[in-house]
Amino acid sequence: MMTGISGQGLKLYGGPTSPYVRKVQVMAIEAGLGPIAMIQASSTPVDAGVPKAAEVNPLGKVPALVTQSGEALFDSRVITRWLDAHTGSGFYPEGDALWPVLTLEALADGMLDAALLMVYETRLRPEDHRFAPWVEGQWAKIARALDLVEATRLADLAGPLTAGQIALGVALGYVDFRLGARNWRVGRPGLAAWETGFAARQSVQQTVPQG
Repeated sequence: MMTGISGQGLKLYGGPTSPYVRKVQVMAIEAGLGPIAMIQASSTPVDAGVPKAAEVNPLGKVPALVTQSGEALFDSRVITRWLDAHTGSGFYPEGDALWPVLTLEALADGMLDAALLMVYETRLRPEDHRFAPWVEGQWAKIARALDLVEATRLADLAGPLTAGQIALGVALGYVDFRLGARNWRVGRPGLAAWETGFAARQSVQQTVPQG
């Protein structure tokens, strides 16, 4: 149900390179709210002390959204559902059409989880403690997900924009950003063509990660 919220008064805890924060911002822009005011609160699993995000999310993870009423919401899938419900944007359809969207979103978020583990292994762990089979195991998850979309889920990328499409587009953008040498487009022409169109959207251009 549409309740006529505006972006004013919303506070988003996050950082400029978090793909989950970007997913929220892309949806907020697509819903007509514009980018949500962000409180810098980036963190990693090895941050010392209490991360700023813990002020609103005891897990210390981003994104976390504080609404106009002061309610704190997390994680990204909760926030995007809240945005959609309160703007009436229809990114989460009703009835049986909802399940493919949720499944695609879960697949995309799983890709992001794997990509982040790869990044953490190489950026945070000392070189002599890195475990290459672990990294390749994470990439195998991403590759299988990409192959599945190419083979059986391209139809889910047609038609009006959905939360699943937003999640997938942001996940692919993060793979390009941090794991570009993997060249995920090889052998996946349908998905690559769709991503080119998605990347041209104003909401995506406005949220390109920096750093």
